[in-house]
Amino acid sequence: MIPIGDGLYLDENHLEFHFVRASGPGGQNVNKVSTAVHMRVRVSELTELPDRVRARLRELAGSRLTNGDEIIIDAQRFRTQERNRQDAIDRFVELLRKAAERKKFRVKTRPSLSAKRKRVDAKKKRGDVKKMRRSPVD
Repeated sequence: MIPIGDGLYLDENHLEFHFVRASGPGGQNVNKVSTAVHMRVRVSELTELPDRVRARLRELAGSRLTNGDEIIIDAQRFRTQERNRQDAIDRFVELLRKAAERKKFRVKTRPSLSAKRKRVDAKKKRGDVKKMRRSPVD
């Protein structure tokens, strides 16, 4: 179980890993050893998470979300499978933490009556200045 926060946990059985050859660092091993990680997680199977968290996760995933409701995370920053695997898990947990946060809703405010009057007065003054610049009408 991976702790996410706020009493939420992720079961590691939901994570599916595929190891492929990386295009990044690795020296002579880059063409021989499969160090890059493709981690897949089916969002609909994350039943331990509340519905609002899963919905927000789909929202935050963006282009990483497939039509099959899977999130795919590619990790190939490091030279070893273990570190890339952990990097993919860490990035997914960070995404889950963001999804678990509640959105702050904006409270609508109205300008005060005096603020409205000041704005209208300033517009009138500006209009008067422009009127004074015009050439006189006969």
